[in-house]
Amino acid sequence: MTRYWLMKSEPEEVSVDDALAAPGATVPWTGVRNYQARNFMRDDMQPGDGVLFYHSSCAEPGIVGIAEVASTAYPDPTQFDAKSPYFDAKSKPEEPRWLLVDVKVIKKTRNLTLAELREDPELAELQTLRR
Repeated sequence: MTRYWLMKSEPEEVSVDDALAAPGATVPWTGVRNYQARNFMRDDMQPGDGVLFYHSSCAEPGIVGIAEVASTAYPDPTQFDAKSPYFDAKSKPEEPRWLLVDVKVIKKTRNLTLAELREDPELAELQTLRR
């Protein structure tokens, strides 16, 4: 069974348009520094799983594209880059703390806003929308 994931990106970091402009419309999902999200990438995400590409920390947060997981998890190189805001001095190449998956955008959609998502009674139980 195909799984579906909501993956958040700040448009100033990587927007759906940036991803579409990347080679193969594929981007590495760098900068995840949440252990639960890391564990999902490591243990559960598989190539071909569906992704709802979500813009967060912006004027109108919402789902802006349909994508898919394009790789298995591998070490996020930003954790080793001292110039990166995602640098982690405790992470070592032989024992990386942080992983990423590649995400391939299939198509851009209209912005299905957070407000619209919260209005849908069928989505009322989604934990993400309760925050």
